[in-house]
Amino acid sequence: MCRIFGSFAVAATGPELATVSARQRHGGPDERGVLAGRGWSLGCDRLAVTDPTGGSQPFRLPTAPGVTAVLNGEIYNHRELRRHLTARGHHFPDACDGSLLPALYAEYGAAFADHLDGMFAIAIVDLRAQLPQLFLAVDEMGMKPLHYHQGPDGAVRFASEIPALLAFDGVPADPREETLDTVLATKTPFGTETALRGIRNLPPGATAVARGTEGLRVLRRPPREAAPAPATGVLDTLRREVHRLADADAPICAITSGGLDSGLVTALAAEHTTPLHTFHLGYRGRWPDAEDTHARAVARRARTVHHQVNVDPAELASLLTRTIRHLGQPNADPITLSTYALFRAVRGAGFTVALTGDGADELFGGYDRVRAALAAPEGADWTAAYVDALGAAPRLIREWLYTPDYRAFIAEQGSAADRITAELRASRADRVSTLTGFETRWRLPAYHLRRVDHLSMAWAVEARMPFCQPAVAAAARGLPAEQRHGKRALYEAGRDLLPQAVLNRPKQPFTLPLAAMLVPGGPLFEPVRELLAPSRLMRSGQLRPERVGALLARHAERPSHQDALTLWALAVHELWTEVVQGLRVSVGWAA
Repeated sequence: MCRIFGSFAVAATGPELATVSARQRHGGPDERGVLAGRGWSLGCDRLAVTDPTGGSQPFRLPTAPGVTAVLNGEIYNHRELRRHLTARGHHFPDACDGSLLPALYAEYGAAFADHLDGMFAIAIVDLRAQLPQLFLAVDEMGMKPLHYHQGPDGAVRFASEIPALLAFDGVPADPREETLDTVLATKTPFGTETALRGIRNLPPGATAVARGTEGLRVLRRPPREAAPAPATGVLDTLRREVHRLADADAPICAITSGGLDSGLVTALAAEHTTPLHTFHLGYRGRWPDAEDTHARAVARRARTVHHQVNVDPAELASLLTRTIRHLGQPNADPITLSTYALFRAVRGAGFTVALTGDGADELFGGYDRVRAALAAPEGADWTAAYVDALGAAPRLIREWLYTPDYRAFIAEQGSAADRITAELRASRADRVSTLTGFETRWRLPAYHLRRVDHLSMAWAVEARMPFCQPAVAAAARGLPAEQRHGKRALYEAGRDLLPQAVLNRPKQPFTLPLAAMLVPGGPLFEPVRELLAPSRLMRSGQLRPERVGALLARHAERPSHQDALTLWALAVHELWTEVVQGLRVSVGWAA
């Protein structure tokens, strides 16, 4: 696991590359490596997990001259690939997974990523042809993001994190005017666009190629075939992947929220790793919806060494600024603060790898909004309610908060919610496939995987997600329709592995009790009120300060989850607009 960066069809200076590296060094504190030539550069800040004594990047091999590669992530089938490539005459200096990339590319060219099983973002420069070539590739689910900027002259610059990318000369920090509406409508930007103009994400399962100054051409790789699988097949597949991902050359633990998904991963990991350490995060004091009891029940059943992490709510305001800095763009879900604090505790306890349950809800239809959409009568328009449920504020509240000019701008530009609605309505697949397809293809990589990647690596922790493995995703897609929603297959899988109290409890997200904390006297009320002061809101001309103030007063008098989430999203966007302007001048920051 590492942070990678580079440039193509443009010269990059040593000081410039050093600044880029410094911006994401928190994710790769063990070793820094940079190679550069005429019109290209590749760099890596390494977190040493697989073969910690080997694996120096960038990777080069005598049997693949002219090919240079860098890797962020893990290649879980590297041993099988190494045997195959050794038989074809290649030799490797160590047992690191990324060392085989130059040989794999030399054998298969642009199709090299088709042979990889794992989570990865990869950059390869090929200097063998008359025109140099750059190849970028990310894994099928988008677990390892890669951000890039393409200039009008064909110059390409890329990095694992947006703050690092902004340190390149020629990459502007230019917020999109529609970002406020996007944050309220979907909590964070979906798809390949980011909150900054000109900066994009490589989509999941994509390989991009640039030749000379032609610019990047992005190609989607075909998804793996989905084989039909009964519920017991899902358990067998998940067990195999959890055991495989629990093999690491560094200390490994599991995140245990107290729910079904992380509980399954914990129970299966405990079969393989003894003793398994588990981590659960809560907040000091008495707060509603605490999951400590359920997490302890899972840990007792799996016989793990359990760590209860309790964060002082007084530090939440400072955590917000740090999470926004690391994410590089706004995410209005307060789960970001919990994620950041949890991985801080994991690293503080000496662990470098953590197994998580992310991805299960998207693959197996676990969200309430999905259940409601599937329950809608045939012929009914279920899309409006479903899309509203994705956001921090329903459409009517958004439009009520906007100034007339901003409301007109969004009407002309089009809202992210409108684009999602149009895509869902245009789908010709059945409703289950339409919903799970959207959840996994668009929402999961932008909303969950990017957050987990950035906030775990903020503390140099590698998060491994068994549910996002191609084999598990294929097993989910291969289930009969009635088994693909409500997580029925997972409840069946957990019947003999988890306590009944965990199996029978209603679904609850891993987050913080926002509505209870965002009240007068609560730890978040004053920080949010300060961020939403009329003098600050008037600068952008997008929001009506008096209506934002009325919303805050209404929540203070009658707290509600919906008003709290809307206010939180507004505050996150306001703070992000200030943080992003400072990213062009600051070199780095402490986690």
